[in-house]
Amino acid sequence: MTDEELLLQRAQAYDPEALTELYDRYAPLVYAYLYRRVHDAQTAEDLTGDVFLSVLEAIQSDKFWRTSFRAWLYRIAGNRVIDYYREMSKVQSYPMEYNLTAMTTPLDTALAHKQSQLFLRAAFDTLPPSQQEVLTLRFGQRLKTKEVAEILGKTVGAVEALQNRALNALRKFMDTHESHDDTITD
Repeated sequence: MTDEELLLQRAQAYDPEALTELYDRYAPLVYAYLYRRVHDAQTAEDLTGDVFLSVLEAIQSDKFWRTSFRAWLYRIAGNRVIDYYREMSKVQSYPMEYNLTAMTTPLDTALAHKQSQLFLRAAFDTLPPSQQEVLTLRFGQRLKTKEVAEILGKTVGAVEALQNRALNALRKFMDTHESHDDTITD
């Protein structure tokens, strides 16, 4: 039995040390995933707490993971993101056009970088949630395609298709907004 399997077995027996170790081991991963999805530190912290509360409730009711604990945990986190956006019931809007051509001094580099981040976030936010989730897990969390497929309950081929569609959509968005693209390469 692996170290993780022993830890999970102890957690199922409500061992406080095991539950603490489980939290310490996985909370940073869950937080990073949630932060990339909600773009707000406090919200990501709150949702991380909600995820681990759900884990405790699931352990108590014997509704816990069946295969991979990590996949199960990411699935709970993904569901919390969906719930969060449902509760917010509003979509963040970003300006679709950026005029950065006037920025030419080195002092403006930081501002240009921030504008580039906002531009990329705006592009990312145009993607369907399923594509956002695949990109977040693949590139934000640096998971392998097989791991993402397991977390999302999809085939590897389906995850690869979602990833390709998302990357193509981002390229198209960037091509459509070339005025911003030209500034980034200066």
